[in-house]
Amino acid sequence: MEQNTGHGKKAQEKEFVREITPKAVDYSQWYIDVILKTKMMDYAPVKGFMAIRPAGYALWEKIQELLDLKFRETGHENAYFPLFIPHELLQKEAAHVEGFAPEMAWVTKGGSEILTEPLVVRPTSEAIICDFYSRWVQSWRDLPILINQWCNVVRWEKATRPFLRTSEFLWQEGHTCHRTEEEAEEETLKMLGVYKEFLENEMAIPVIAGRKTEREKFAGALRTYSIEAMMSDGRALQAGTSHNLGQHFAKVFDITYLDQDERLKHVWQTSWGVSTRLIGALIMVHGDDRGLVLPPRMAPTQVVVIPILTRKDRERVLLAVRELKGSLEKDFRIKLDDREEYSPGWKFNEWEMRGIPVRIELGPKDLDKGNVVLVRRDSGEKEFVPRDNLGRRLPQLLEEIQKDMFKKADEFRLANTYSGSDYEEFKTIMAEKRGFFAASWCGDPQCEEKVKEDTKATIRCIPFDLETDSNRCLVCGKKATASVYFARSY
Repeated sequence: MEQNTGHGKKAQEKEFVREITPKAVDYSQWYIDVILKTKMMDYAPVKGFMAIRPAGYALWEKIQELLDLKFRETGHENAYFPLFIPHELLQKEAAHVEGFAPEMAWVTKGGSEILTEPLVVRPTSEAIICDFYSRWVQSWRDLPILINQWCNVVRWEKATRPFLRTSEFLWQEGHTCHRTEEEAEEETLKMLGVYKEFLENEMAIPVIAGRKTEREKFAGALRTYSIEAMMSDGRALQAGTSHNLGQHFAKVFDITYLDQDERLKHVWQTSWGVSTRLIGALIMVHGDDRGLVLPPRMAPTQVVVIPILTRKDRERVLLAVRELKGSLEKDFRIKLDDREEYSPGWKFNEWEMRGIPVRIELGPKDLDKGNVVLVRRDSGEKEFVPRDNLGRRLPQLLEEIQKDMFKKADEFRLANTYSGSDYEEFKTIMAEKRGFFAASWCGDPQCEEKVKEDTKATIRCIPFDLETDSNRCLVCGKKATASVYFARSY
């Protein structure tokens, strides 16, 4: 699944995909085939970078549109901060720098001049934003600061996978300041809840919410929370994170305010974000051997209309489908495929591969009967609907598909979630089945490391609502302090 490194014939051959490799044959190749076949991205000449093509970017725009609305509803405003970060600012926070040092991209020359101080291309924006906040915050009246930015970041990854892990990716990062620890914690959990609701309600992806271990938390954070999704190969994907930064960065960057009691205090901060890896999650959770399967609420095109043309009835059918599209386009994201150089069967396969939730077929016989044919992408089921009832039936069908897709993904997650206290059984499941494994843990990082060495699995999170049968650590047998989910991950 690693990205291509160059131009020319090799790159062209990689993009041209005759057939999609079945999941059961090679899951990694299936993922790449789907992405390339549906023209979602193309490889850049620099390893780890990619161009997001219109089909892929339309999904990112839908993510932006829906999430941005939720951010505004919770009182947040959008802003933009510089791409380049002075090394001096990063050096102020040692743990933060150490966490990102292996992935940082440096700028050492501007034009023809060698820079006196090297600049870092942002891997994340805590340092540069905190520098601004130290000037913007003076009084308790300036709080809370509730700012989000949509931008790109660069992390020089060694092993890359399109959308899931790339050296440059698009994301949003929220950065807030508060008067008290309680307010910051409330904000951190609120935004985690926004992510959870978005993935489950809009993307039809069930997730587990919880706290990261000290070993897995964000560098410099007081606490990190995440939502974890299960892909259709049983691996976990960290789909979003929300960090309570405490006062750590505030003290380093001197972000203080004069409170109502006339005392100078440091703010409490949070940061939170999701990225274009959500597109990868959408593909892997819902996709099948025919290509993409898009939930109706996320699909840039919800409905495609395909006319069945004959020489005798060509004009009559074309007039009918154009009228049909016109009657529906105010309420649905709809496309009419009236290209005559392609057969209806070719179009059926093309739009199935692109994951369009509903296909409407209309031919001479349907016109005579006053019907249209509705075909679901998720199940392939066909339904004959009177044309005058289409405006009522179509929204119902789209909602049924949305709910059924979530149900299917949730049933898969539950069927591939295991629990127990036998370490050998756990190792076997991680090797042969993958999935989530619920178990008790003593809290010792050495047990975390042993699991990773033995199985490549990690603690995905300490869920808010998980209780296991055993009160003994899965790894060492000592008294447990938490119930956790283990999994192998992307």
